[in-house]
Amino acid sequence: MDQLGSLVGAFLLVFLAEFGDKSQLVCMTLAARYRAFPVLLGAVIAFAVLNLLAVAVGSVAATWFPREVVLSVVALLFLWFGVQSFMTQEDDEDEAKALSLKSVFLSALVMIFLAELGDKTQLAVMGLASAEPPVPVWLGATLALVMTSAIGVIAGRALMRYISIIWLHRVSGLLFITFGVYAGVEAIRLWL
Repeated sequence: MDQLGSLVGAFLLVFLAEFGDKSQLVCMTLAARYRAFPVLLGAVIAFAVLNLLAVAVGSVAATWFPREVVLSVVALLFLWFGVQSFMTQEDDEDEAKALSLKSVFLSALVMIFLAELGDKTQLAVMGLASAEPPVPVWLGATLALVMTSAIGVIAGRALMRYISIIWLHRVSGLLFITFGVYAGVEAIRLWL
């Protein structure tokens, strides 16, 4: 993929995977109780740092391991996430509990950071960054997470009356599988 393709691919993958996920529910819950700006700012900073870590690890893996090995691992990882997304039957509202910190900003930052550390989207960003240019992957993934957070803050739970979370998970699963097949085909081509 080119730079723009990497950015758009990362954006779509992460946006669909995170829409209705625990981080968006955290933002919805906090924004329903507190001012929107500190919640969104805390989420933006947490996602920017998490994606930076994921891109750094993915880029280092790309330089240390042969491309065919990296693409094989990415393909398996994405196919697994795709299958998991199709199997999702419920939303993760139990993760959307507020911490008792004085600062709403710090509450959002800490909650999002801990909820997303090692999450499937962070691992997906790591995988993308090992196979694609890291800056567009970081930018696309971060923009997607900022957008899902902003939608969560602005729309609240009313949005969920019109959009089925299960169908969003299925669309994200299809996208994960598509990226997994693409990475798998590239890996097979390199192995041969």
